[in-house]
Amino acid sequence: MTARRIAVVSAGLSNPSSTRMLADRLAAATVAQLAERDIAASVDTIELRDLAHDITNNLLTGFAPPALESAINTVVSADALIVVTPIFSTSYSGLFKSFIDVLDPDALTGMPVLIGANAGTARHSLAIDYAIRPLFAYLHADAVSTGVFAASSDWGGAADQVAPLSARVEKGARELAEAVARREPATGGDPFDPANYLGSFQRLMGGEAASGGGHLLGGLAGE
Repeated sequence: MTARRIAVVSAGLSNPSSTRMLADRLAAATVAQLAERDIAASVDTIELRDLAHDITNNLLTGFAPPALESAINTVVSADALIVVTPIFSTSYSGLFKSFIDVLDPDALTGMPVLIGANAGTARHSLAIDYAIRPLFAYLHADAVSTGVFAASSDWGGAADQVAPLSARVEKGARELAEAVARREPATGGDPFDPANYLGSFQRLMGGEAASGGGHLLGGLAGE
């Protein structure tokens, strides 16, 4: 059976960050759930903090530098996506939304997505359903029903004992693995093929997009 590839997007700002910790746990649990179904999977993790300047420049110019172009192609060619954002002002972070904004609006259509979020207090746990989930519904992604929220207390001795983080992670990962197993493997081009990086430059110069699966940036031209 063809191996599957899981793209993980972590929007944490610190290093190390609890956002990345949650992303890693979700990814590991998903790979384990797929293994139980005799499906091999690899994980590509994207730290948005490392791409913050490139994302801003892309928003201003419509041109994605090679590192950002590679990250975008990694996401849109994956079999499934795990996204984790810190919650700022009761919603996703600006960096997270900016990355989503540089994706083609149709690039995630039908893709299974597991949503994660973290914040200092459990009072922000509903942000997944009232802020993040509608974003992926707009993009026609197939977000699994369980979103995994982690408060600061979930990483310490005062963690929720009724619905512990480990149980929530396992449930979300199981739903994502089931969604991946139901789909045919992705047929997109190799996200690390240099030919995929040429699209932004040629679009900036007014030429044709490069062949080989280069994506179209998220509808920024003319805006």
